[in-house]
Amino acid sequence: MSRSDDSARVWQRMLSGRRLDLIDPSPLDIEISDIAHGLARVARWNGQTTGDFAFSVAQHSLVVERIVADREDDPRWCMAALLHDGPEYVIGDMISPFKSIMGGAYKGVEERLSCAIHLRFGLPATLPKPVHKAIKKADHISAYHEATILAGFSTAEALRFFGSPDGATLDASLFEPLPARQVEALFIERFMEIDRRLIAARG
Repeated sequence: MSRSDDSARVWQRMLSGRRLDLIDPSPLDIEISDIAHGLARVARWNGQTTGDFAFSVAQHSLVVERIVADREDDPRWCMAALLHDGPEYVIGDMISPFKSIMGGAYKGVEERLSCAIHLRFGLPATLPKPVHKAIKKADHISAYHEATILAGFSTAEALRFFGSPDGATLDASLFEPLPARQVEALFIERFMEIDRRLIAARG
């Protein structure tokens, strides 16, 4: 496949003006404004949730980061938690069953985008295993609450697919779906707070 062939375009134009290559994404083409804008408009659960608005990936990411921040003081890992679904601003939020069908091709694109996002914001391309595990656990805790509060899952179903929330009790207000512009602003605000901590930590 030739990259010069316009019929086989492999990049996406962002509102910032950047062109992000999906095969070989460059950290230089990644902007937090594009990530926040995109994630605030990508629906979790394929939009199959209650409420007047979709529960967005950006809002989910804020919940996951909050869980991690309650247990982890290092701003690098808080940033990693906030950006854990970063690639979805480009490729959308595919539900787990569809990811299983797609297999390795989807995973490869997702991993390259994740690495580029991490490098863009001063994180290791690959997270340490304990950090990755902690973020994944927080992701599952949020998913458990989303499933039972928004997506029509019974408690038994949520426990089966996402595991126990380990006693984590999250305020139901965190899962009240918000308008895209509001979530986008909250995501940017939290990113800037963590980024200031990162800059201070680096001296």
